[in-house]
Amino acid sequence: MQVSALPSVVQTPTTSDRLQAAAVELEAAFLAEMLKSAGLGKTRQSFGGGAGEDQFASFLVQQQAQQLAQSGGVGLSEILFKSMMEKTNGD
Repeated sequence: MQVSALPSVVQTPTTSDRLQAAAVELEAAFLAEMLKSAGLGKTRQSFGGGAGEDQFASFLVQQQAQQLAQSGGVGLSEILFKSMMEKTNGD
C-alpha cells in the first residue's frame, strides 16, 4: 500500500456554484408543494400502508421533487439563478 505525501486539493465552490445549488433547492421546495397539492403522497384507501406510510410519504415527495429539479425541473431554477446572479453582480 502506498501513501501519497501530496495533500488532495479541495476546491471551494464559487459564488455561481452556490447560487445554482440554492436555485435548484428553491425549485425543489416549490415542486414538492405542488406535488403535495396535486395529491401525490396521499394514502390510498385500499391496500394502504397505514400510519407508517403517512409519516414517510412526505420524504418520498421531497425526493421526487429534488430529482425533478436536478434533472431540469420546470425551468424555475434557471430564472431564480439569473435573478440571484444579477443581484450579486449589482452589489
